[in-house]
Amino acid sequence: MKSSNLLKIFSLTGISTVIKVVTSYITVKFLASLVGPAGIALIGQLQNFTTILITLGAGGINNGVVKYVAEYKENHSKLREILGNGFRITAFLSLTVGLIIIILSKFLSELILLDRQYSYVFILFGVSLFFVSINNFFISVLNGYQEFKKYVIVNIITSAIGLAFTVGLVVLFNIRGALISMVTYQAVIVFFTVMYIRKLHWFSKVFLWSAWSKKVIKQYVSYSFMTIVSAITVPVTQFVIRRFLIQEYSITDAGYWESMNKISGLYLMLFTSTFSVYYLPKLSEVKDQIVLKNEIFKTYKIFTPILLISLVSIFLLKDLVVYVLFTPNFAPIKKLFFWQVCGDFFKIMSWILAFVMVARSMSRVYVITEISFAVLQIVLTYLFVDYYGLTGAVQAYFVNYFIYFWTMVVLFKNMLFKK
Repeated sequence: MKSSNLLKIFSLTGISTVIKVVTSYITVKFLASLVGPAGIALIGQLQNFTTILITLGAGGINNGVVKYVAEYKENHSKLREILGNGFRITAFLSLTVGLIIIILSKFLSELILLDRQYSYVFILFGVSLFFVSINNFFISVLNGYQEFKKYVIVNIITSAIGLAFTVGLVVLFNIRGALISMVTYQAVIVFFTVMYIRKLHWFSKVFLWSAWSKKVIKQYVSYSFMTIVSAITVPVTQFVIRRFLIQEYSITDAGYWESMNKISGLYLMLFTSTFSVYYLPKLSEVKDQIVLKNEIFKTYKIFTPILLISLVSIFLLKDLVVYVLFTPNFAPIKKLFFWQVCGDFFKIMSWILAFVMVARSMSRVYVITEISFAVLQIVLTYLFVDYYGLTGAVQAYFVNYFIYFWTMVVLFKNMLFKK
């Protein structure tokens, strides 16, 4: 019965994810045709930057919102504190960070996109950040309530709106439209999210604007610390590697590597979405170690064959994938597929265990492993690229996640293998 529930959620999130993939595909396809590999590298810079700032703008508390809503959804008194403080933190930080982005727009434009003419992109991002952060907060609350159908429906509707918004801007303004869409479409979506959830019992001033509570803020801090570290280490790692590839080879080669990352992100979205929607709230609810162990093994039992079939199919169809997603100019990335899909396999396998750290607020271990393996990937990339060229970057990715997976197994061996 539990397995069928997980498969049901996997299927529901699959519908939502397909629409997200289509949205991403249209954007990637257009950008690939318009700016080529070099432009894709710069777009990657902007995406890394926005990922970091969106996390900082929300205080990194969204996973905490999911956990505590799932944990206290029957305790309305505690829930009011959780939601009220979470909303206040999100509103205050997003407005503050957004103002800083606007003030530094010209500097950031030159730093990220190598040209001050794009400062308007960062001004729009600064204005949008509050709405983006509030939207993500509301989505996290839905997730914590395990309102899977509502969560998926909201995502489907908002993804469709985001797609229309993106296409419209790209048609009207070409590359400028793509950049504007990248930093603003979630701000448009929040109004439709509010329309959908406005009748839910928790969507009221009573729940969303309670007094500050030091105890609740302290509860959020551990999640904030974990999320911010994670949000910074991944983009910063990509920044460093991308810059290294540009310096050692060319911006075009860096674009090939970035394009491989985009392909990987598209097909892994289905798995990571299910983790966020079903797996994290479920782990947060579980108190008993035996039940937790069973939940983990059930997830491995269901996901491993699906993941293997998906990755093998992607590898075998790599010619078609490159042709559909990009242009003939991107043909060199086909040599990167093997090591990338191998790395993706161990990445998902390790995340099934890593999510336990998030659900159990194991902040110290989580932060140490995140930073350690971010540094390890950079070091391995430097070493492997020196010997194997551009392919070495994806070989380093594979080795890094292979080691990470077995590290997770060692960390949780007592729970996994204790009879």
